[in-house]
Amino acid sequence: MAKIILTKGGTVIQEMTLTKERTTIGRRAHNDLVIDNLAISGEHAVIITIYNDSFLEDLNSTNGTQVNGHPVTKHFLQHNDVIQMARYKLLYQVDTDEEIKDNRPKMFPVPRPDATITVLDGPSAGKEMLLTKVLTTIGRPGIQVAIVTRRPHGYELTHVEGQTYTRVNDTPLSAGARALKDDDVIDIAGTLMRFSWKAV
Repeated sequence: MAKIILTKGGTVIQEMTLTKERTTIGRRAHNDLVIDNLAISGEHAVIITIYNDSFLEDLNSTNGTQVNGHPVTKHFLQHNDVIQMARYKLLYQVDTDEEIKDNRPKMFPVPRPDATITVLDGPSAGKEMLLTKVLTTIGRPGIQVAIVTRRPHGYELTHVEGQTYTRVNDTPLSAGARALKDDDVIDIAGTLMRFSWKAV
């Protein structure tokens, strides 16, 4: 399970386990993590967590959000990432519990058979990725990242990081998830990939 540790000037102020799907951060009292400082916007940012995967999104804050010293609007969080908001820092940490991973299929019904993504160009052309997990990230962290979510009814693609949106069949993804269909072509971080899935 993931957690965040809030510090200021090297002093730990608060530690919070990310138990909710959406954890809001901001100055106003209704946020899950309240940082009472005028440099922090009322609704500054949100962390979206699904199992051990978390995504940070800046909510058009006045002073912005940084991860490891770089300004971000959306970012796929990785273990020990440092999120900075004004003079406050949030250390993101993941406790990789094998029990959680083993229980995923029981907790979350998934469709059969498995879908695949095939790389169409570049040095990895021809490489196939079997989508057996509930969540599969594709792309390059820090440049462009999307996530394929395996649902009971099929598969969905969501853009989570990068100023340029991931494209499906040459159409940019909008906010939110998009259902994937057999033979869709995904363009992410300059690489073309084909999604293949024969629905039962």
